[in-house]
Formats: sequence, structure tokens, C-alpha cells
Amino acid sequence: MIQVAVLGYGTVGSGVVEVIEKNKKEINKKSGEELNVKYILDLREFPGDPYENKVVHDVEMILRDPEIKIICETMGGINPAYDFTKRALLSGKSVCTSNKELVAAHGPELIRIAHANQCNYLFEASVGGGIPIIRPLNYSLTAEKIDAITGILNGTTNYILSKMEREGADFETVLKEAQEKGYAERNPEADVEGYDACRKIAILSSLMTGKNVNYEDIYTEGITKITATDFVYAKEMNKTVKLLAQSKEVDGKFYAMVSPFMIGKDHPLAMVNDVFNAVFVHGNMLGDSMYYGRGAGKLPTASAVVSDVVDCARHIGKVIMCFWDDETVKLTGIDEASRKFFVRVAAEKEKEAIAVFGSMAVVEADVAGEFAFVTDAMTEKEFNEKAEKVGIISRIRIEE
Repeated sequence: MIQVAVLGYGTVGSGVVEVIEKNKKEINKKSGEELNVKYILDLREFPGDPYENKVVHDVEMILRDPEIKIICETMGGINPAYDFTKRALLSGKSVCTSNKELVAAHGPELIRIAHANQCNYLFEASVGGGIPIIRPLNYSLTAEKIDAITGILNGTTNYILSKMEREGADFETVLKEAQEKGYAERNPEADVEGYDACRKIAILSSLMTGKNVNYEDIYTEGITKITATDFVYAKEMNKTVKLLAQSKEVDGKFYAMVSPFMIGKDHPLAMVNDVFNAVFVHGNMLGDSMYYGRGAGKLPTASAVVSDVVDCARHIGKVIMCFWDDETVKLTGIDEASRKFFVRVAAEKEKEAIAVFGSMAVVEADVAGEFAFVTDAMTEKEFNEKAEKVGIISRIRIEE
């Protein structure tokens, strides 16, 4: 029997226990040995909970118990999760986590410590909830040189944008409704400003390159400036607006960013709506592949954590390879990245915009007092210089 401990009995932690208990027969068969949740760490009491007898309040009981071989860290945040995880790995206990903040900040260090102590640090649930994406990058696509990853990695923002498009509603109205339904936090900043997606693309980019991509170096822009009017234009262009997190290697230069983009309705990611997530991966031999599913939620995320538990159970005392070194990737500034832009200006600035931007595709829509167009491809730096000269209402990048 392999003894397991769960750190944090919140939404994901309680889901982990539920998945292990409900799917015990299938999980034990796939693990090759019976798994048992021995401890659940939390500061709170859970009277009436079916597993209240497993709840403990002192992490030392878990870290010092030689029977515990696998720990599920579902606490979130950096502290005390970092300290608990590091100590567990140093003592040879494998750790499976859904904690994207910790993985993005300390991933290579924790992987190195795990391997030095013949155990594993696995984090399938840290990106895309229940979508299998970490394991494909580490195992299934090992014959590929991955040169681009583009994803819808945040369910809250995707829900908001999907509803704005369908109902013609503005951002603040939909955000309030998302909060009432529990799809958005009371403080939604991490989601709507793109920070959550930024950490996730940093993790995927690190696995793509095998080196460390620092999330703090990634240009990040959220959806708070997207309006219902943007979707009026997008409809006329047969496009939609999505918050995309992407990393690309182009001519030896590596770019990473999070930003709203207009994408064509025929793009596979255009069909990803509501709280669903998807990751689009391009390999030099395979070409495109896409991974789609529920990017968050109690049971989808817990399922991904437990899949890592099964992997650890199969490899007790053995290292599961994960290529993510300490060496930091130097990102190329997005000023050098080239693309087209959708631009809105006041109607009286039409002639000035044409003079400054030159060749363009005019977008006709039933919007009073505005002139809208799509630029030719140009660098971000060139666009910003032209936009400053004209004075624009807004711009949205275009992904082709």
C-alpha cells in the first residue's frame, strides 16, 4: 500500500480525495498498488465530513512519517507551499501539485531537488486544469522540436469574452455576472489582467525550450479594455476576440506574450468558448495538435493531480524525466514582433490615419463616429509610433 497525504482541503484538495476514493478500483489497478489517503492537512476542522478523521493540523506529522511516499500540494500560493514542498522532496517524498504560482516561480529548483533525492515533482494540473498538456510535452512529443505554443489558458476571461460576443454586453456587466456565478473571484485581477495565463504560458514555454522562462519577463495585457463595440467589428470581419497566451521561436529569437487577439472564425481556438481551455502546439514534424477540455474546476483539476499521483506510484524510487533547466531564456522584446493590427480611430481622423498608416483594409460596421481598419503587417514598435502620431481609440492584435 502506498500512503498519500493532501496539503490543503479546499476546492482542489477535497476533489483529490474524492477522485481517489470514488475511482479507487481503476486508480489502484493503474498504479499497480493500492493507494490510501492517510492525512489531510488543513487549519480548519471539518465536522461531518466523511474524511474528518484524516484531517491533521501539523505538517510535521506528514513530513516526518516514513510511510508517506506521495504528497498532493493543493494549497496554492508561494508560502508556506514552497517550504513544505521543498522539505518533502528533500526527504524523498514525491509531490504532485496544481499550484501554478509555485511551479512558475520555483519549478526548475524543485525538479532538481526531487531528482537528487530519487523522487518526483509533477505538475500536470498547474496548466489547463484537467487538460493533459504537461505530459504530452514531456513524453508524447519528445520526437518534435516544438516551435510554437498558443493557448486559451484562463476560463474566467474566456467565459467573459464568450458572453460579451453572444450578448453584446460590456465587460463590467459580464464580469459582475461571472462573479455571481462563481466563475470569477471577488478580486478578479489575476484573471482579467492576464497574470494567471502569464504564469501558465511561462511553464509551457519552459518545457518547450527545456530552459527557464521567467514569467516576470513576459509581456502581459488583459481584457479590461475590450468592449462590446470590438465584437461588432469582429463579427463583420468573421473574427472573434480571445485572450491568447503564446510563445514562439522565430529565426532563433524567442517571443512570449499574453494579450487579446482577433482570430478568424476558422481558427481552431475560435471554437473554444465559455470556461473551456485549449492549447495549440506546433511541432516541426507533426505540425499542429490541439488539447482541449475544462481548464479549471474542482474535479477536472483534481483528476489531473491524481494522474500525477498514479505516475509517481508507478515510479517509487525512480526519476521521471522532465527537462527544465535553471538557465534563463532571454526573451526578445515584443517591439520586434511583426503582425497586423485592428485599429479604431475617431471619424474625423480618417484622413490622418490613412496618411500615417498607408496601405490598410477598411472595416465597415454600423458604428457611428468611428473609422476602423486593419493595418499591413508591421512591428509593434512601428505600430506604436504611428498610433501615437494619429491618436487612436483602441487596437487589437491579429493572429493569423
